[in-house]
Amino acid sequence: MSLVKQLEQDMKSALKNKEKTKLSVIRMLRASIKKEEIDRRHALSEDDVLEVIMREIKQRKDSLSEYEKAGREELAQKEREEIEILQAYLPEQLSEEEVRALVQQVIQEVGAATKADMGRVMGAIMPRVKGKADGRLVNRLVQESLR
Repeated sequence: MSLVKQLEQDMKSALKNKEKTKLSVIRMLRASIKKEEIDRRHALSEDDVLEVIMREIKQRKDSLSEYEKAGREELAQKEREEIEILQAYLPEQLSEEEVRALVQQVIQEVGAATKADMGRVMGAIMPRVKGKADGRLVNRLVQESLR
């Protein structure tokens, strides 16, 4: 089942079960997807929908860190709940060890040796982990490997 159809079904379910937070998050996500479709002037592919979901998660993680710095625990908790709901629509995430192994494999494939090769490594690895790993984690592991 496509992600868009899954969102539609989950929205109906949340509406019936009176799950306010889940309902608002799904509505917001569907609105973001619709806006992206309008901007691009065509229906989004599954990969495009995953990009929108990842962008929404990233925004919430940024807000979460700001709320935690400001000591606003009630708002931080709300962001955590929204992140959890959004992450349910992503494919199963790779563990840090799996990402580390993939980084080593890509470094060998592109023949990278120094930090100057970081762009080539990131360019080769990001399409492989799209939606399955956080870009910050990948970036950190590539930097550690290219010292």
